[in-house]
Amino acid sequence: MTNPLHKWRIFTILAVAQFMVVLDLSIVNVALPFIKTSLNFSVHSLQWVVTAYALCFGGFLLLGGRAADLYGRRRMLLTGIIGFTTFSLLIGLSHAAGLLIALRALQGASAALMAPAALSIVLTTFRDGADRNKALGWWTSIAAGGAAMGLLLGGFITQYINWRWNFFINVPVGITIAILAWRMVPAHASEAEHRDLDLPGAVLVTAGLMTLVFGFSQTAVWGWGSPATFGTLAAGLVLLGLFIRNEARSSHPLMPLSIFRIRNVTGANLVMAPTYATTLGNFFLMSLYLQNSMHFTPFQTGLSFLPFPFVLSIVSNLVPRGVARWGYKRFIVLGPLFVLAAMLWVAHLPAHGHYFTDVLPAFILMPIGMGMIFMPLTAAATSGVPANEAGLASGLISTSQQMGGAVGLSVLSSIAAAGGGIVGYHHAALAAVVFLAVAAMLGITVIRNVRRPAAVLANR
Repeated sequence: MTNPLHKWRIFTILAVAQFMVVLDLSIVNVALPFIKTSLNFSVHSLQWVVTAYALCFGGFLLLGGRAADLYGRRRMLLTGIIGFTTFSLLIGLSHAAGLLIALRALQGASAALMAPAALSIVLTTFRDGADRNKALGWWTSIAAGGAAMGLLLGGFITQYINWRWNFFINVPVGITIAILAWRMVPAHASEAEHRDLDLPGAVLVTAGLMTLVFGFSQTAVWGWGSPATFGTLAAGLVLLGLFIRNEARSSHPLMPLSIFRIRNVTGANLVMAPTYATTLGNFFLMSLYLQNSMHFTPFQTGLSFLPFPFVLSIVSNLVPRGVARWGYKRFIVLGPLFVLAAMLWVAHLPAHGHYFTDVLPAFILMPIGMGMIFMPLTAAATSGVPANEAGLASGLISTSQQMGGAVGLSVLSSIAAAGGGIVGYHHAALAAVVFLAVAAMLGITVIRNVRRPAAVLANR
């Protein structure tokens, strides 16, 4: 583990696993019209191809993170990869809308075992300092850029091969990564004094998060002011309240509430949720805008997102040095403001726009902001956390990211559907502006700035 080259080999294996997880959040976006026709989806049920995955991914992340701490990180990583690969194969073979949604949910649950285990292995492989900052810079670039690359890859596969290969492609990659992880990632013996998993807590938090997102997702059908919407959202909040009560009383909680005494852990999670709410929702909406309003083919739609990962990669790999020099805070505040500027631009898109003058500016501003924020947020959310809670901290920030994304997708798509056409896109973009303003204010008021010592910077 002291060999730097071996560390980066392990990182590469974990990064590919993370890339698969994030890729499958977005790769189906440009394929949705084809999936709708192929499996006879209704207009309102189509979003569940994306939402079912994001919902179960986010809902089970805390359980996955805690299981990694208790039962071994490599074991949970391999369990997740095997499940993810198996369900990808079955999704590609499915011929019914309901079955595809159920399998996407199981695929998301498998991803919830993979992601926190992979990140916690990164955190324990690279200790605090220049190497960890560099690793987290690449990690967040992969995590955020994977969504944009998914649109490009999904567009090519959908147009020139078949939409089912968006899922079949995971099979050879998953098998290869599982073999390499088994051979190269060291086994992890639990550092906890017990192996008791808080199942009541796991059930309550998963049910609460899923109920909330389901309520938001159904607003396009039920209406924002309907008793069904109010009752579902209220039920979700009650379940989450019972979860917090359970955690305060449990001798071995799923999420020890003491972790929130670390101020930056709390702040980073609060900022992550509204920021990623905008990101995932915007990918969904812009994919539909490019195909429905600008009449792009699936591949042209994917290709139009190509500047996104390039800009994101450049910014993400410059930010760690800035964090070492100036600390987290300025990036966590400025990042949402760049994304906010992008959404203000989207809020004025014409009905039949031109890519270079109307779309491209937003696709440059947004990755600048995302590249500025994701590495500092991940570092803030995981620094100062005890080693035996590394999986929990990883699961917690991933939960904030994915549940924020699932809620954002549901809310923004519902607002867009209610507005109809280009007016709906404008209303959804303005709602995203509110999310981002909240994120920036939380960054200003909650995040405590941390600078790395000068010696760390000198070693870069």
